[in-house]
Amino acid sequence: MASEQPAEAVHAHVADIGQRLREARNGRFTVKELAAAAGVSAGLISEVERGQGNPSFRTLYRISQALGIRVGDLLSGDGRNKQTAALLVKRHERKLLQLGEQGLVWQLLTPNLQGKLEVLKTSVPPGFTNREAPFSHEGEECVYLLSGDSLEITVDNEQFTLEEGDAITYDSAKSHWYHNPTDTDAVVLGVVTPPSF
Repeated sequence: MASEQPAEAVHAHVADIGQRLREARNGRFTVKELAAAAGVSAGLISEVERGQGNPSFRTLYRISQALGIRVGDLLSGDGRNKQTAALLVKRHERKLLQLGEQGLVWQLLTPNLQGKLEVLKTSVPPGFTNREAPFSHEGEECVYLLSGDSLEITVDNEQFTLEEGDAITYDSAKSHWYHNPTDTDAVVLGVVTPPSF
C-alpha cells in the first residue's frame, strides 16, 4: 500500500501533519507538556513537528486526545485549489496513515474529514489483530472486503467472517476490532458517517 504514493508525497504529507501539530500545540503546551499529557517522548513530538518519519496512528491518536482534537484535525487541509480539493482525490494525493509496526495502512479517499462522510481504503496485513486495542468511535460504519482470503471483524464480542465481496455494517461506538488470520493482505473499503477518524 505505502508504495502507491511517491516518497515525496509521503514526506509532504508528514510535513503537513507536523505543521498542523505545531499550530495546535503553540500557546497551549510546551513540547514537554504535550509529551507528558500524551504519554509519548518529547523527542517524538519534536520529530513529528519537524515532519520526520511517518507517525503511527496510535501516536497521533494519543497526541490528538491530549490536545482535545480529532486525529483527522491533524490530517485535514492541503494546499490544493479549494474547488478541486472538494471534489477530486488523485491516487498519488491520498492522505496515508500507518498503524505502528504491525503494518495496518489507511488511505483517505475523501478529500478531507470536514464533510458528512469518511471513506478509507485499508490494507490489513497477514496476522494483524487489534484485539488488545479495539476501535470505538462515534457513528455508523460499513466495511467491504475488496480483496483477500478473509477478514474477521468482531463487534461487541460477536465475530463475523468476511470473504471477498462481503460487507458488514455496525454501530461504530461499539467496540470493534480486525483480525486477518490468513497469509495474504486483506484490503477493505470502510465508510463512516459522520467522520470520526
